Amino acid sequence: MSDDLLVERRDHVARLTINRPERRNALSIALTRELNELFTELDDDPDIWAITITGAGDQAFCAGTDLKELDERAKTLGLGPPHPMRGPDRNLFEVVVETGKPTIAILNGPAYAAGCELAMACDMRIAADHAGIALPEAKRGMGANFGSIVLPRMVPRAIAFRMLYTGDPISAQEALHWGLYNEVVSSAELEDAAERLLASIVINAPLSLQRYKQMATKSWDTPLHSALRLNVGPDVYASRDREEGVRAFVEKRKPNWEGR
Repeated sequence: MSDDLLVERRDHVARLTINRPERRNALSIALTRELNELFTELDDDPDIWAITITGAGDQAFCAGTDLKELDERAKTLGLGPPHPMRGPDRNLFEVVVETGKPTIAILNGPAYAAGCELAMACDMRIAADHAGIALPEAKRGMGANFGSIVLPRMVPRAIAFRMLYTGDPISAQEALHWGLYNEVVSSAELEDAAERLLASIVINAPLSLQRYKQMATKSWDTPLHSALRLNVGPDVYASRDREEGVRAFVEKRKPNWEGR
């Protein structure tokens, strides 16, 4: 990994930090590729049961795509911005959505544009109380391809259209009100609150977490009777962890998960 992306693997959790505070943690093309590769790698790592992503400092979780880089490419190379869902690289937000393990965005500051989309691609969001969120692409003549599809599925349509049409941010408290954030705390409490949330997740059977992720993601907008017949993710019913979980409950002890 480059200096723009910090990675810590501890207690079955991969903790990622976008480390570009001088650019408000904006996503460069190279960093986007790194994140794509890393999420794919972590998805295949059996020792990783959950993934978090945050930004360095407290000024921004991620300010979006690095527009200075795009402008420089346009001026010097005559290249336009990458088109979503086209080209040799997969779309980062699609990769995050399809990662088969719990993903949590820890919003240490505002999440704008592609930063908002990155946060929405994660399963859960915990935020500092100054961490507003916005899709200001209409103010820049851009499209928010992922956000324009996903946001109306996450909040009431009128709220989604207000955010898309105006490009204006909503506060952390309003995001919490509409269910876009799971929890809002002070900046001083953010790290501890995130660790408590993580601990409550990774204490559980990793194969169950992975099956929940696959079933919930792949059944989204699927008719009920079709969704009930999905069988995706690990087969927890035939796993050794299922046997261990039942035995631990009967013996009144903490289970020892193997991920098998």
